[in-house]
Amino acid sequence: MADDIGQKMRAIPGMDVLLEKEWTASWRQRLGRETVKRVFNEELSRIRRALLRGEDIDVSMETLEKNLEASLAAAGRRRLRPVLNATGVVVHTNLGRSCLAGEALRELGDIAGGYSNLEYNLDEGTRGHRNEHVEEILCALTGAGAALVVNNNAGAVLLCLSALARGTEVVVSRGELVEIGGSFRIPDIMECSGAELVETGTTNRTHLKDYARAITERTSMLLKVHPSNFRMEGFIASPERSDLAALARQRGLIFMEDAGSGLLIRGRELGADFSEETDIKTCLSEGVDLVTFSGDKMLGGPQIGVIAGKKAVISRLRGHPVLRALRVDKMTLAAFETTMRIYMRGDYDAIPTLAMLRRTQESMEAQATSLAGELREVFPSTEDTQVTISVVTVEDAVGGGSCPALPLSGWGVSVETRSREGSARYGTGRLQGILRARELPILCGARGDALVLHVRTLRPGDEKEIVRAFAELSEEARNG
Repeated sequence: MADDIGQKMRAIPGMDVLLEKEWTASWRQRLGRETVKRVFNEELSRIRRALLRGEDIDVSMETLEKNLEASLAAAGRRRLRPVLNATGVVVHTNLGRSCLAGEALRELGDIAGGYSNLEYNLDEGTRGHRNEHVEEILCALTGAGAALVVNNNAGAVLLCLSALARGTEVVVSRGELVEIGGSFRIPDIMECSGAELVETGTTNRTHLKDYARAITERTSMLLKVHPSNFRMEGFIASPERSDLAALARQRGLIFMEDAGSGLLIRGRELGADFSEETDIKTCLSEGVDLVTFSGDKMLGGPQIGVIAGKKAVISRLRGHPVLRALRVDKMTLAAFETTMRIYMRGDYDAIPTLAMLRRTQESMEAQATSLAGELREVFPSTEDTQVTISVVTVEDAVGGGSCPALPLSGWGVSVETRSREGSARYGTGRLQGILRARELPILCGARGDALVLHVRTLRPGDEKEIVRAFAELSEEARNG
């Protein structure tokens, strides 16, 4: 046994020999010589360890080169890749949240590929400020007196608390001390900012009198927090926004609201299901001094954090050192400004997130019916496998911590395979794994033993890719 292991060890070629192989030339050019060496070293080390464990490893040159090429292909594949979203979750945090409008993508390319007036005033020939590119349009859309942008909404909240409430008390309802995805906790952000958290009310019921009783001579702010992906139902209560605003004015305090997801249009313009959702303009009109929100959720733009509100309050943020650490890059600003201009002209369906949320049942049913028909043609039943492809109603979601209690009725295509004896040929998990392993991964839902493709979140061209994937799967089944 030891002799056999030793013989196989000696059969493994050295690094110099492998690097001189003709087939490695294209990989060295594509990945760089050092990367190829690293990949070879890792693969050869893996083989040697397996041999020492007594595993029967084929070390022939043919097999070795095949394995090395597979490892190089994996190393050369980009880590951040496009995926096809057939989950029905519109603002999918794990999949990059909102898709940018085509117009924003073109503008982003123009700005990213050359120089720009990011911090240069073309009229005066002097240094400018990057925030100026979006402030005026944000004020027009929200009714704010001034606005600032930072890298995300968590940064916006941190900046406001650091600049306005450090060393003072901030009153928050116990029912709003939430944790959002990624361990973003309101108490932790407060502690990091140097503000002192004062809890008031109970988890499920907080009244205006609770806020009033919690105010002391050290209080600087009342903070209202959007619950994001958390909802309470039943015996609950919270004061009206306008009443909190009046209390803050009476006591000389700042009234700040973390609105979470930035809704810039009236909820009813997204459909009847959204009629109760409060938009940013309404928040400010009801007396909020300062509101923070995300640009990459229901707003449908790039990741950005917006602070909008009264000019006197915003001015206190502009010179704070935290702002420098949280500033937005030129590509984000380009995409965001273009998205804001689309809002200004009211072309909401040009923004993919809004278009998906506004889709009608009729259009989704028709799309699902068409996709199901194409899949039946390329993925038919066989002698040993029964394939059932159906058009089904589904429950979609806004996602991104927005409107968690609001299910969206939608349509999809169910794909189920069973052998003639009754067992599943492809378990749902296996089929999902096959689709995820594609060059363009396809992510979808499941229902029982069936795969479910939600059509709401499909982008132009996605249906052709899905049909191609199932056609290849059918071909592999016939040949294997």
